[in-house]
Amino acid sequence: MLRPTARHTRSRQTLRRGLTGYAMLAPSMIGILGFLLAPVLIVIIVSLFDWKLLGTPRFVGLKNYAKLFGDEGVGHSLLVTVGYVLICVPGTTILSLLLATLVNRKLKGMKYFRALLVIPWMAAPVALGLVWGWIFDPARGAINSFLGLVGIAGPSWLSTPELALPSVAAVHVWQFAGYNMLFFLAGLQNIPESLREASALDGASAVRHFFTITLPLLRPTLLFVLITNVIGSFQAFDTIYVMTEGGPGDSTEVITYHIYHQAFERFDFGYSSTISVALFVIILAVSLAQFAYFERRTTYDVS
Repeated sequence: MLRPTARHTRSRQTLRRGLTGYAMLAPSMIGILGFLLAPVLIVIIVSLFDWKLLGTPRFVGLKNYAKLFGDEGVGHSLLVTVGYVLICVPGTTILSLLLATLVNRKLKGMKYFRALLVIPWMAAPVALGLVWGWIFDPARGAINSFLGLVGIAGPSWLSTPELALPSVAAVHVWQFAGYNMLFFLAGLQNIPESLREASALDGASAVRHFFTITLPLLRPTLLFVLITNVIGSFQAFDTIYVMTEGGPGDSTEVITYHIYHQAFERFDFGYSSTISVALFVIILAVSLAQFAYFERRTTYDVS
C-alpha cells in the first residue's frame, strides 16, 4: 500500500483550508449577490423596458435613456440634489471633525457624551422627520418659539422655497455628524502622542499642529467620510419625504424623490429604473474622482 507523499499531504491541506475559507465567505457572498448585485442587474434590465407595472413590459432599448437627457424634471431634481450635497457634505464633515477633536479627551463621563452624539444616527429617519417637522413648525415649533422670546418673528422654514432645502439639509448634518465623528475619533486616537509632543517642543501652535500634522494623518479617514457622505447625501429620501414631500413646489425634490414620483405615482418603473441607473453612474463617478484626488495628493506629498 502506497503512503501519501509530503507533497500530496500539503496539497490536501491547502485544498481543505481553501474550502474552509470559501465556506466561511459563502454567507456574505450570498448576501452580496442576493441583495446588492442582483437588484442592480434587475434595475439595469428594467430600464430597457417600458413597464407600467400593471401591463406587460415592452422592450424599448435605449429610448428611456434618450428621454432622460431631455427631461427638465430630472435636470431640476439633479440640481436640487447637488445643492443638497454641497450643504450636507462639508457641513457634516467639518462638524464631525470638530466634535471628534472635542471628545478626544480623557475626561470623566466623556464616553457617555460620545454616546449621546451618536444617538441621532441610530434613530429612524421617518421619526426624525416627524420630530423636526414639528420643530420647524412656524406657529408652534421650538425654533420660532425661541426666536419669539427675543422678539424675532421666525419664518416658515419648510414652506419657503429658499429655506426649505437648507432646513432639511441641516437635519441631515445633525443626524450624521455624530456617526462620522466616530471615524475621526478613531483616526485621532491612532496618531502617536509623540508627534504632538515633538511639535510642541518645536514651538508649533495648536492650530499649526492640527493643519500640518493631524489633518494629513487623517487623510484616509477623511476620504472614507467624504465618500460615504456623498453617497448618503445623493441617496437621501426618508426625511425629505416626511418633512416636505419635495415641496414647496419642487424646491426639495431631490433625485431620489423624483425616482419615487416616477415609480409609485406615475407607475413608470422602466423610466424610474433608468434614472436610478443614471444616479448610480453619477455616484460612482464622484467617488472615483475623490479616490483619484486623494491618491494624487498623497503622491505629491511623498515626492
